[in-house]
Amino acid sequence: MPKLGMTMQEGTVLEWPIAIGAAVEKGRAVVLIESEKAAVEIEATDSGVLRHVYIEAGETVPCGRLLGAITATMDEPFDAEAFRRANDRSPAAPAPQAAHGGPPSGAAAAPHPNSVRTGPAPSTPAARALARELGIDLAAVAGSGPGGRVTREDVDAFAARRARLFEVAGDVQLEVLREGNGAPVLLLPGFGVGMTSFAPQVQALVASGGFEAIGLHGRGIGESDAPADAAYEVATAAADAAALAASLAAPVHLVGASLGAAIALETALRYPERVRSLTLITPFVAASPRLLAVADAWRAVARTADGDVLAHMLLPWLFSERVLADPMLRERMRRGLRTSLSAASPDALDRWGRGMASWSGSRAAMLAAVAAPTLVVAAGADLLTPAGAAVGRAIPGATLCVLDEVGHAAAVEAAEAVCRALLSHLRAH
Repeated sequence: MPKLGMTMQEGTVLEWPIAIGAAVEKGRAVVLIESEKAAVEIEATDSGVLRHVYIEAGETVPCGRLLGAITATMDEPFDAEAFRRANDRSPAAPAPQAAHGGPPSGAAAAPHPNSVRTGPAPSTPAARALARELGIDLAAVAGSGPGGRVTREDVDAFAARRARLFEVAGDVQLEVLREGNGAPVLLLPGFGVGMTSFAPQVQALVASGGFEAIGLHGRGIGESDAPADAAYEVATAAADAAALAASLAAPVHLVGASLGAAIALETALRYPERVRSLTLITPFVAASPRLLAVADAWRAVARTADGDVLAHMLLPWLFSERVLADPMLRERMRRGLRTSLSAASPDALDRWGRGMASWSGSRAAMLAAVAAPTLVVAAGADLLTPAGAAVGRAIPGATLCVLDEVGHAAAVEAAEAVCRALLSHLRAH
Protein backbone atom coordinates (compact mmCIF):
# COMPACT_ATOMS: atom_id res chain seq x y z
CA MET A 1 0.00 0.00 0.00
CA PRO A 2 1.73 3.19 -1.12
CA LYS A 3 1.76 6.45 0.83
CA LEU A 4 0.36 8.92 -1.70
CA GLY A 5 -0.16 12.04 0.39
CA MET A 6 1.17 13.92 3.40
CA THR A 7 -1.66 12.67 5.63
CA MET A 8 -2.32 9.23 4.16
CA GLN A 9 -2.10 6.52 6.82
CA GLU A 10 -4.11 3.75 5.17
CA GLY A 11 -5.84 2.80 1.95
CA THR A 12 -8.67 0.57 0.78
CA VAL A 13 -8.31 -2.03 -1.96
CA LEU A 14 -11.22 -1.44 -4.33
CA GLU A 15 -10.51 -3.95 -7.08
CA TRP A 16 -8.00 -6.39 -8.56
CA PRO A 17 -8.81 -6.02 -12.28
CA ILE A 18 -6.78 -9.12 -13.25
CA ALA A 19 -7.00 -12.67 -11.96
CA ILE A 20 -4.41 -14.72 -10.08
CA GLY A 21 -2.14 -16.31 -12.67
CA ALA A 22 -2.86 -13.71 -15.35
CA ALA A 23 0.02 -12.15 -17.26
CA VAL A 24 1.03 -8.64 -16.19
CA GLU A 25 3.10 -6.11 -18.11
CA LYS A 26 5.24 -3.57 -16.31
CA GLY A 27 3.30 -0.31 -16.02
CA ARG A 28 -0.13 -1.93 -16.31
CA ALA A 29 -2.71 -1.12 -13.63
CA VAL A 30 -2.82 -4.17 -11.38
CA VAL A 31 -4.84 -2.94 -8.39
CA LEU A 32 -7.21 -0.04 -7.71
CA ILE A 33 -7.00 1.55 -4.27
CA GLU A 34 -8.80 4.38 -2.54
CA SER A 35 -6.68 6.99 -0.83
CA GLU A 36 -7.90 10.19 0.87
CA LYS A 37 -11.11 10.38 -1.16
CA ALA A 38 -9.49 9.53 -4.50
CA ALA A 39 -9.37 6.25 -6.43
CA VAL A 40 -5.84 5.53 -7.70
CA GLU A 41 -4.58 2.83 -10.06
CA ILE A 42 -1.36 1.16 -8.89
CA GLU A 43 0.84 -0.07 -11.71
CA ALA A 44 2.88 -3.28 -11.82
CA THR A 45 6.53 -2.67 -10.99
CA ASP A 46 7.67 -5.47 -13.30
CA SER A 47 6.33 -7.90 -15.89
CA GLY A 48 5.31 -11.46 -15.02
CA VAL A 49 2.19 -13.04 -13.56
CA LEU A 50 0.04 -12.01 -10.61
CA ARG A 51 1.01 -14.81 -8.25
CA HIS A 52 -0.68 -13.98 -4.96
CA VAL A 53 -3.11 -11.47 -3.44
CA TYR A 54 -2.67 -10.71 0.25
CA ILE A 55 -5.40 -8.09 0.64
CA GLU A 56 -8.82 -8.68 -0.89
CA ALA A 57 -11.14 -6.01 -2.32
CA GLY A 58 -12.93 -4.11 0.41
CA GLU A 59 -10.16 -4.38 3.00
CA THR A 60 -8.52 -1.26 4.47
CA VAL A 61 -4.88 -1.57 5.53
CA PRO A 62 -2.05 0.76 6.64
CA CYS A 63 0.54 2.15 4.26
CA GLY A 64 3.39 -0.28 3.75
CA ARG A 65 1.17 -3.38 3.91
CA LEU A 66 1.99 -5.89 1.18
CA LEU A 67 -0.93 -6.10 -1.26
CA GLY A 68 0.17 -8.72 -3.80
CA ALA A 69 3.08 -10.48 -5.42
CA ILE A 70 4.23 -10.80 -9.04
CA THR A 71 6.59 -13.59 -10.13
CA ALA A 72 8.30 -14.05 -13.47
CA THR A 73 6.32 -17.24 -14.20
CA MET A 74 3.56 -19.23 -12.55
CA ASP A 75 5.84 -22.26 -12.20
CA GLU A 76 8.72 -20.84 -10.16
CA PRO A 77 8.88 -21.78 -6.46
CA PHE A 78 7.03 -19.25 -4.30
CA ASP A 79 6.45 -19.20 -0.53
CA ALA A 80 3.73 -16.60 0.02
CA GLU A 81 4.27 -16.30 3.78
CA ALA A 82 8.07 -16.00 3.53
CA PHE A 83 7.62 -13.36 0.83
CA ARG A 84 5.23 -11.43 3.06
CA ARG A 85 7.64 -11.51 6.01
CA ALA A 86 10.46 -10.24 3.81
CA ASN A 87 8.53 -7.46 2.06
CA ASP A 88 5.72 -6.15 4.28
CA ARG A 89 6.69 -2.68 5.56
CA SER A 90 3.58 -1.73 7.53
CA PRO A 91 4.00 -0.78 11.21
CA ALA A 92 1.91 -3.74 12.44
CA ALA A 93 2.07 -6.52 9.85
CA PRO A 94 -0.50 -9.34 10.18
CA ALA A 95 0.28 -12.68 11.72
CA PRO A 96 0.94 -15.60 9.32
CA GLN A 97 -2.13 -16.77 7.38
CA ALA A 98 -2.77 -20.40 6.55
CA ALA A 99 -5.02 -19.80 3.55
CA HIS A 100 -4.76 -17.46 0.58
CA GLY A 101 -7.20 -14.59 0.64
CA GLY A 102 -8.20 -14.96 4.28
CA PRO A 103 -8.59 -11.87 6.47
CA PRO A 104 -5.43 -10.73 8.22
CA SER A 105 -5.10 -11.48 11.90
CA GLY A 106 -5.94 -8.35 13.84
CA ALA A 107 -3.25 -6.69 15.87
CA ALA A 108 -4.20 -5.02 19.11
CA ALA A 109 -5.62 -1.57 18.50
CA ALA A 110 -3.14 1.17 19.26
CA PRO A 111 -4.18 4.01 21.57
CA HIS A 112 -4.90 7.40 20.05
CA PRO A 113 -1.57 9.19 19.47
CA ASN A 114 -2.63 12.00 21.82
CA SER A 115 -3.32 9.58 24.67
CA VAL A 116 -0.87 9.49 27.57
CA ARG A 117 -0.46 6.55 29.96
CA THR A 118 0.19 6.88 33.65
CA GLY A 119 3.05 4.75 34.96
CA PRO A 120 5.76 2.87 33.09
CA ALA A 121 4.96 1.85 29.53
CA PRO A 122 5.59 -1.77 28.48
CA SER A 123 8.25 -1.52 25.81
CA THR A 124 10.87 -3.45 23.91
CA PRO A 125 14.60 -3.00 24.65
CA ALA A 126 15.11 -1.41 21.23
CA ALA A 127 12.31 1.06 21.93
CA ARG A 128 13.83 2.01 25.30
CA ALA A 129 17.27 2.51 23.75
CA LEU A 130 15.92 4.74 20.97
CA ALA A 131 13.77 6.72 23.42
CA ARG A 132 16.84 7.42 25.59
CA GLU A 133 18.80 8.48 22.50
CA LEU A 134 16.06 10.89 21.36
CA GLY A 135 15.08 12.12 24.84
CA ILE A 136 11.50 10.82 24.55
CA ASP A 137 9.31 9.88 27.52
CA LEU A 138 7.92 6.42 26.71
CA ALA A 139 4.79 7.18 28.74
CA ALA A 140 3.76 9.57 25.96
CA VAL A 141 4.19 6.99 23.18
CA ALA A 142 1.23 4.90 21.98
CA GLY A 143 2.20 1.23 21.69
CA SER A 144 1.13 -0.96 18.76
CA GLY A 145 2.71 -4.21 19.97
CA PRO A 146 1.00 -7.05 21.86
CA GLY A 147 -0.69 -5.76 24.97
CA GLY A 148 0.09 -2.17 24.01
CA ARG A 149 3.85 -2.72 24.12
CA VAL A 150 5.85 0.18 22.68
CA THR A 151 8.11 -0.88 19.80
CA ARG A 152 11.04 0.86 18.15
CA GLU A 153 8.72 1.67 15.24
CA ASP A 154 6.31 3.38 17.66
CA VAL A 155 9.13 5.56 19.01
CA ASP A 156 10.21 6.40 15.46
CA ALA A 157 6.64 7.41 14.56
CA PHE A 158 6.31 9.51 17.72
CA ALA A 159 9.59 11.29 16.95
CA ALA A 160 8.40 11.99 13.40
CA ARG A 161 5.15 13.49 14.72
CA ARG A 162 7.07 15.64 17.22
CA ALA A 163 9.32 16.90 14.43
CA ARG A 164 6.23 18.21 12.62
CA LEU A 165 5.32 20.57 15.46
CA PHE A 166 5.82 24.34 15.14
CA GLU A 167 5.67 26.61 18.19
CA VAL A 168 3.49 29.70 18.05
CA ALA A 169 2.58 32.27 20.71
CA GLY A 170 1.99 31.03 24.22
CA ASP A 171 4.18 27.94 23.77
CA VAL A 172 1.41 26.31 21.73
CA GLN A 173 2.71 23.75 19.25
CA LEU A 174 0.85 23.17 15.99
CA GLU A 175 1.22 20.31 13.52
CA VAL A 176 2.72 21.31 10.17
CA LEU A 177 2.74 18.85 7.25
CA ARG A 178 5.07 19.51 4.31
CA GLU A 179 5.51 17.92 0.91
CA GLY A 180 7.20 18.97 -2.34
CA ASN A 181 9.70 21.68 -3.22
CA GLY A 182 9.33 25.21 -4.51
CA ALA A 183 7.35 28.31 -3.63
CA PRO A 184 5.52 27.78 -0.31
CA VAL A 185 1.75 27.23 -0.46
CA LEU A 186 0.16 27.33 3.00
CA LEU A 187 -3.14 25.43 3.18
CA LEU A 188 -5.73 26.03 5.91
CA PRO A 189 -8.50 23.39 6.19
CA GLY A 190 -12.08 24.15 7.13
CA PHE A 191 -14.10 23.67 10.30
CA GLY A 192 -13.32 20.44 12.16
CA VAL A 193 -11.31 18.70 9.43
CA GLY A 194 -7.66 17.99 8.77
CA MET A 195 -5.44 18.12 5.72
CA THR A 196 -7.06 15.07 4.11
CA SER A 197 -9.66 17.57 2.87
CA PHE A 198 -6.92 19.07 0.67
CA ALA A 199 -5.48 15.75 -0.54
CA PRO A 200 -6.15 16.35 -4.28
CA GLN A 201 -4.68 19.85 -4.14
CA VAL A 202 -1.56 18.65 -2.32
CA GLN A 203 -1.01 15.97 -4.97
CA ALA A 204 -1.45 18.54 -7.76
CA LEU A 205 0.93 21.02 -6.14
CA VAL A 206 3.63 18.41 -5.63
CA ALA A 207 3.17 16.92 -9.12
CA SER A 208 3.56 20.39 -10.66
CA GLY A 209 7.15 20.48 -9.43
CA GLY A 210 7.07 24.18 -8.59
CA PHE A 211 5.46 24.35 -5.16
CA GLU A 212 5.83 23.10 -1.61
CA ALA A 213 2.51 22.21 0.00
CA ILE A 214 2.47 23.18 3.68
CA GLY A 215 -0.56 22.12 5.71
CA LEU A 216 -1.27 23.78 9.05
CA HIS A 217 -3.49 22.00 11.55
CA GLY A 218 -5.00 24.61 13.82
CA ARG A 219 -5.40 24.34 17.57
CA GLY A 220 -7.02 21.08 18.61
CA ILE A 221 -6.74 19.55 15.13
CA GLY A 222 -4.64 16.44 14.49
CA GLU A 223 -1.46 16.47 16.60
CA SER A 224 -1.70 20.19 17.41
CA ASP A 225 -1.98 21.36 21.00
CA ALA A 226 -5.50 22.05 22.23
CA PRO A 227 -5.29 24.84 24.83
CA ALA A 228 -8.35 25.14 27.06
CA ASP A 229 -9.42 28.55 25.71
CA ALA A 230 -13.09 29.51 25.71
CA ALA A 231 -12.90 29.96 21.92
CA TYR A 232 -10.39 29.51 19.14
CA GLU A 233 -10.68 32.94 17.61
CA VAL A 234 -10.11 33.55 13.91
CA ALA A 235 -7.70 36.38 14.73
CA THR A 236 -5.59 33.99 16.84
CA ALA A 237 -5.58 31.43 14.04
CA ALA A 238 -4.47 34.16 11.63
CA ALA A 239 -1.61 35.07 13.97
CA ASP A 240 -0.62 31.39 14.06
CA ALA A 241 -0.63 31.21 10.24
CA ALA A 242 1.37 34.44 10.01
CA ALA A 243 3.96 33.13 12.48
CA LEU A 244 4.47 30.04 10.35
CA ALA A 245 4.65 32.17 7.20
CA ALA A 246 7.26 34.40 8.85
CA SER A 247 9.47 31.35 9.48
CA LEU A 248 9.68 30.62 5.76
CA ALA A 249 12.08 32.15 3.25
CA ALA A 250 9.43 34.00 1.26
CA PRO A 251 5.82 35.22 1.52
CA VAL A 252 3.35 32.38 1.09
CA HIS A 253 0.60 31.60 -1.34
CA LEU A 254 -2.24 31.30 1.17
CA VAL A 255 -5.14 28.89 0.50
CA GLY A 256 -8.15 28.38 2.78
CA ALA A 257 -11.46 26.58 2.51
CA SER A 258 -14.63 27.61 4.38
CA LEU A 259 -13.51 28.51 7.94
CA GLY A 260 -9.95 28.14 6.63
CA ALA A 261 -10.86 30.82 4.06
CA ALA A 262 -11.96 33.10 6.89
CA ILE A 263 -8.58 32.56 8.58
CA ALA A 264 -6.76 33.17 5.29
CA LEU A 265 -8.72 36.38 4.71
CA GLU A 266 -7.97 37.59 8.24
CA THR A 267 -4.29 36.80 7.72
CA ALA A 268 -4.18 38.74 4.44
CA LEU A 269 -5.79 41.76 6.10
CA ARG A 270 -3.62 41.74 9.24
CA TYR A 271 -0.31 40.56 7.79
CA PRO A 272 -0.29 41.55 4.09
CA GLU A 273 3.53 41.46 3.89
CA ARG A 274 3.46 37.69 4.49
CA VAL A 275 0.93 36.82 1.77
CA ARG A 276 2.07 36.48 -1.84
CA SER A 277 -1.35 35.46 -3.16
CA LEU A 278 -4.69 34.48 -1.67
CA THR A 279 -7.10 31.70 -2.61
CA LEU A 280 -10.48 31.48 -0.88
CA ILE A 281 -12.55 28.32 -1.50
CA THR A 282 -16.28 28.50 -0.60
CA PRO A 283 -15.65 31.55 1.63
CA PHE A 284 -17.96 33.58 3.83
CA VAL A 285 -17.68 36.83 5.74
CA ALA A 286 -21.03 36.52 7.52
CA ALA A 287 -21.96 33.01 8.62
CA SER A 288 -25.47 32.18 7.49
CA PRO A 289 -28.00 30.87 10.03
CA ARG A 290 -27.84 27.52 8.22
CA LEU A 291 -24.04 27.35 8.56
CA LEU A 292 -24.21 28.12 12.28
CA ALA A 293 -27.02 25.59 12.78
CA VAL A 294 -25.13 22.84 10.95
CA ALA A 295 -22.00 23.63 13.00
CA ASP A 296 -24.09 23.31 16.18
CA ALA A 297 -25.50 19.97 15.01
CA TRP A 298 -21.99 18.84 14.05
CA ARG A 299 -20.73 19.57 17.54
CA ALA A 300 -23.69 17.86 19.23
CA VAL A 301 -23.50 14.70 17.13
CA ALA A 302 -19.72 14.50 17.60
CA ARG A 303 -20.30 14.24 21.35
CA THR A 304 -22.93 11.51 21.18
CA ALA A 305 -22.14 9.33 18.15
CA ASP A 306 -19.25 7.75 16.29
CA GLY A 307 -17.58 9.02 13.13
CA ASP A 308 -19.79 6.99 10.80
CA VAL A 309 -22.95 8.63 12.13
CA LEU A 310 -21.40 12.09 11.94
CA ALA A 311 -20.26 11.51 8.36
CA HIS A 312 -23.75 10.34 7.36
CA MET A 313 -25.26 13.44 8.97
CA LEU A 314 -22.90 15.88 7.26
CA LEU A 315 -22.82 14.30 3.80
CA PRO A 316 -25.96 16.02 2.41
CA TRP A 317 -24.79 19.42 3.69
CA LEU A 318 -21.32 19.21 2.17
CA PHE A 319 -21.94 17.57 -1.21
CA SER A 320 -24.24 18.17 -4.16
CA GLU A 321 -27.16 16.07 -5.32
CA ARG A 322 -24.94 14.67 -8.07
CA VAL A 323 -22.77 12.99 -5.43
CA LEU A 324 -25.73 11.91 -3.33
CA ALA A 325 -27.43 10.29 -6.34
CA ASP A 326 -24.46 8.03 -7.09
CA PRO A 327 -24.26 5.24 -4.44
CA MET A 328 -20.60 4.39 -5.10
CA LEU A 329 -19.48 8.02 -5.19
CA ARG A 330 -21.55 8.85 -2.12
CA GLU A 331 -19.99 5.97 -0.17
CA ARG A 332 -16.47 6.96 -1.25
CA MET A 333 -17.07 10.55 -0.11
CA ARG A 334 -18.54 9.31 3.18
CA ARG A 335 -15.46 7.19 3.92
CA GLY A 336 -13.16 10.08 3.11
CA LEU A 337 -15.26 12.46 5.19
CA ARG A 338 -15.05 10.14 8.18
CA THR A 339 -11.25 10.21 7.93
CA SER A 340 -11.22 14.01 7.82
CA LEU A 341 -13.61 14.29 10.76
CA SER A 342 -11.36 12.22 13.02
CA ALA A 343 -8.92 15.14 13.22
CA ALA A 344 -10.93 17.16 15.78
CA SER A 345 -12.24 16.39 19.26
CA PRO A 346 -15.69 17.58 20.41
CA ASP A 347 -14.03 20.16 22.69
CA ALA A 348 -12.05 21.58 19.77
CA LEU A 349 -15.23 21.78 17.69
CA ASP A 350 -16.93 23.75 20.47
CA ARG A 351 -14.05 26.24 20.63
CA TRP A 352 -13.83 26.65 16.86
CA GLY A 353 -17.61 27.05 16.65
CA ARG A 354 -17.56 29.91 19.14
CA GLY A 355 -14.64 31.53 17.33
CA MET A 356 -16.40 31.30 13.98
CA ALA A 357 -19.58 32.85 15.39
CA SER A 358 -17.72 35.76 17.01
CA TRP A 359 -15.79 36.53 13.78
CA SER A 360 -18.89 36.38 11.57
CA GLY A 361 -19.68 39.78 10.06
CA SER A 362 -16.61 41.51 11.47
CA ARG A 363 -14.83 41.82 8.10
CA ALA A 364 -17.74 42.35 5.72
CA ALA A 365 -16.78 45.99 5.17
CA MET A 366 -13.05 45.29 4.77
CA LEU A 367 -12.96 43.21 1.57
CA ALA A 368 -11.96 46.22 -0.51
CA ALA A 369 -8.77 46.44 1.58
CA VAL A 370 -7.45 43.04 0.46
CA ALA A 371 -4.20 43.77 -1.40
CA ALA A 372 -3.01 40.28 -2.35
CA PRO A 373 -3.89 38.87 -5.79
CA THR A 374 -6.96 36.80 -5.00
CA LEU A 375 -8.77 33.78 -6.43
CA VAL A 376 -12.23 33.01 -5.09
CA VAL A 377 -13.75 29.60 -5.79
CA ALA A 378 -17.50 29.53 -5.16
CA ALA A 379 -19.84 26.54 -5.49
CA GLY A 380 -23.18 26.92 -7.21
CA ALA A 381 -24.93 24.28 -5.06
CA ASP A 382 -23.31 25.35 -1.78
CA LEU A 383 -25.92 25.19 0.99
CA LEU A 384 -23.61 26.49 3.73
CA THR A 385 -21.81 29.49 2.20
CA PRO A 386 -24.07 30.52 -0.70
CA ALA A 387 -22.64 34.07 -0.78
CA GLY A 388 -19.16 32.91 -1.82
CA ALA A 389 -19.42 34.56 -5.24
CA ALA A 390 -20.34 37.87 -3.58
CA VAL A 391 -17.07 37.71 -1.64
CA GLY A 392 -15.18 37.38 -4.91
CA ARG A 393 -16.98 40.34 -6.47
CA ALA A 394 -16.21 42.54 -3.44
CA ILE A 395 -12.42 42.01 -3.50
CA PRO A 396 -10.73 44.39 -5.98
CA GLY A 397 -9.31 42.58 -9.01
CA ALA A 398 -10.17 39.13 -7.68
CA THR A 399 -10.57 36.23 -10.09
CA LEU A 400 -13.92 34.54 -9.48
CA CYS A 401 -14.43 30.88 -10.38
CA VAL A 402 -17.99 29.58 -9.87
CA LEU A 403 -18.43 25.82 -10.04
CA ASP A 404 -22.04 25.10 -10.99
CA GLU A 405 -23.85 22.16 -9.37
CA VAL A 406 -21.05 21.61 -6.85
CA GLY A 407 -21.53 21.49 -3.09
CA HIS A 408 -19.69 23.12 -0.19
CA ALA A 409 -16.83 20.59 -0.15
CA ALA A 410 -15.73 21.83 -3.57
CA ALA A 411 -12.04 21.00 -3.09
CA VAL A 412 -13.04 17.34 -2.87
CA GLU A 413 -16.14 17.10 -5.05
CA ALA A 414 -14.69 19.14 -7.95
CA ALA A 415 -11.06 18.41 -7.21
CA GLU A 416 -9.80 18.66 -10.80
CA ALA A 417 -11.50 22.00 -11.47
CA VAL A 418 -10.26 23.46 -8.19
CA CYS A 419 -6.71 22.21 -8.87
CA ARG A 420 -6.71 23.76 -12.36
CA ALA A 421 -7.91 27.12 -11.07
CA LEU A 422 -5.48 27.05 -8.15
CA LEU A 423 -2.41 26.17 -10.23
CA SER A 424 -3.30 28.79 -12.83
CA HIS A 425 -3.60 31.44 -10.11
CA LEU A 426 -0.37 30.46 -8.38
CA ARG A 427 1.63 30.40 -11.62
CA ALA A 428 0.33 33.85 -12.54
CA HIS A 429 1.64 35.27 -9.26
